[in-house]
Amino acid sequence: MAAEPTGTFLTLDDGRPAVRFVREYDHPVDRVWRFVTDADELVHWFPSRAEIDLRPGGAVVFGGDPALEDSTGRVVAVDPPRHLSFTWEEDEIHFDLEELGEKRTRFTLTNVLGTENTAARNSAGWDVCLSALDARARGERFEGPHAGPEAPARALYEAYVAAGMPSGAPYPGAGA
Repeated sequence: MAAEPTGTFLTLDDGRPAVRFVREYDHPVDRVWRFVTDADELVHWFPSRAEIDLRPGGAVVFGGDPALEDSTGRVVAVDPPRHLSFTWEEDEIHFDLEELGEKRTRFTLTNVLGTENTAARNSAGWDVCLSALDARARGERFEGPHAGPEAPARALYEAYVAAGMPSGAPYPGAGA
C-alpha cells in the first residue's frame, strides 16, 4: 500500500482535536449503514470486533484488536441510517452518511481524540482500515491485516508525522 495519507486533522467547534476521513461509495445509504453497524460487516474493516447495541446509551463491545485489551464503549447518538457515534477508550467515533443519489453515499468518519498526540497514529490506522472498507465496498477482498502492529500503517504514520500532524503517542509494535 502506498503511503498516501487521506485523513485531516482539525479542531472541533468545542475545542476537541479530531481526525476526519471522507469517502464516497457506489452504494445506497442503507448498504453503507450496514457496513458501519453490522458486526459481520465491521469485522472486514474495523480495527476491532464490534457488537453495537444501536440505541443511545447502548453498549459497544470491542474485542479481538491485537493492539488493545477487549473493552466496552457507549453509543452517544444514533440516527439510522445517517449518524452513529460512540465512545471507544478515550475517543469518540462518529460515522456520518449522506445520500448523494439513489445509489451513492458520502461516508465521513470523524475520530474525536482523547489526546491530540494520537492524531498521526490513529490516522495511519484508520487509513489502513478504510482501505479494507474501500475494498469491501468494491466487492473485493482486502489481503493482509487491517489492524494491529502487522498492518501496513507504519509508512502512513511516518507520512502523517512528516506532514505535521500531532504525534508522540506510542505506536503499536514499535516500542515507542
